[in-house]
Amino acid sequence: MRTKISLALLSLLCLTVIAKAQFEDYFHDRTLRFDYFHAGNADMEYYYFDELLDEPFWGGSKVNLIDTLRYGQYFFEVTDLLSDQIIYSRGYCTLFGEWQTTDEAKQTYKSFTETVVLPFPKNNVRVDFYSRNRKGIFEKKFEYIVDVNDYFIKKERRMEYPVYDVHLSGLPEHKVDLVLLPEGYSSSEMELFMNDCKTFADHLFSFEPYTSNKDKFNIRAVLAASPESGCDIPAEDIWVKTLLDVGFYTFNSERYCMTTNNKAVRDMAANTPYDQIYILANHKKYGGGAIYNYYSLSVNSNRAAAKIFIHEFGHGFAGLGDEYYDSEVAYSDFYPLDVEPWESNLTTLVDFDKKWKNLLDPETPIPTPNNDEFSNVLGVFEGGGYAAKGIYRPAVDCLMHTFKGNTFCQACSNAIKQMIDFYSE
Repeated sequence: MRTKISLALLSLLCLTVIAKAQFEDYFHDRTLRFDYFHAGNADMEYYYFDELLDEPFWGGSKVNLIDTLRYGQYFFEVTDLLSDQIIYSRGYCTLFGEWQTTDEAKQTYKSFTETVVLPFPKNNVRVDFYSRNRKGIFEKKFEYIVDVNDYFIKKERRMEYPVYDVHLSGLPEHKVDLVLLPEGYSSSEMELFMNDCKTFADHLFSFEPYTSNKDKFNIRAVLAASPESGCDIPAEDIWVKTLLDVGFYTFNSERYCMTTNNKAVRDMAANTPYDQIYILANHKKYGGGAIYNYYSLSVNSNRAAAKIFIHEFGHGFAGLGDEYYDSEVAYSDFYPLDVEPWESNLTTLVDFDKKWKNLLDPETPIPTPNNDEFSNVLGVFEGGGYAAKGIYRPAVDCLMHTFKGNTFCQACSNAIKQMIDFYSE
């Protein structure tokens, strides 16, 4: 038995060494940032190149370079032109993708600035961008050839600020690296921000599966003061001078608190290695939001702040979908009922075998009745993804559904743990 375990460990070690060698063959230990514009309306989308930046840190894994989960509304692949090998890929979502489902998108065109990041290539590469169509299939939309010696790749640092270490447990390549960005904290409130960062970490690690995986996280914060305190509240004619331009009423939904100033977010995050960006907004009004592999955001001092932190990070980090269906969200027909959602905690039963079916008790009916008998059972309960009918969630309640309880269901916990392992292996 000991020999088998030793051989397994040796094989794993060998695979890790090979993966690191591949990283060193293809990449430098810093970041290539690719900024572009995503524009269109409800029915059409266009990509336009903006600029390339050479940033000093790489926070991602040097082993898991290819995204095998393929979560997200969008996907990009990086091909080494010398070897014609795909050397990096990631799935993600964007604010533009959500905007396309709003009523405004049916009436006008709009553009958003977006970013993808990758380890800086040693050879010229082609970056291919894909968008998931209404049938859930990725379609190629845009490509760009990167000349790594192009002198137009910018090396300037637009926002240089000190970094505060909130929780460190190891090298960035072996950890989930989370950067906390301050929004609406004045220079006299930097101590408040640092305390809020500690509180954020305490809250994060008080919920499973984060508690038992605390040693797989690094959390750093950028100490960047805004000229004024607070956030914009357009419906109340409140406009505040801040670094990231965060405001409530995103897509005219009062509690949806986000920013379209993607460049400022990325410029600030570039002060440290990161896998995930989390913005702490200095406000007591209930609000927040998160988009998978884009950024997460929540207010710092609302009485429900702890669970807002956790819920939003579920979206931004693990790609979990909202399990509620009685909300006044701005989206219309967000999930086509004839397509299986890519989110691991939602299903239309079109292809349920790929979801949490393997976790169910064989005696649990599908769909599962929402009654006392199944109130604490993992099942398939109708209502989720902003729709009361046709979309199903794994549990009667979960932190991705309401804030009544204090736990994630097993399906959500498994998805979070899978993502932790992906970044930290």
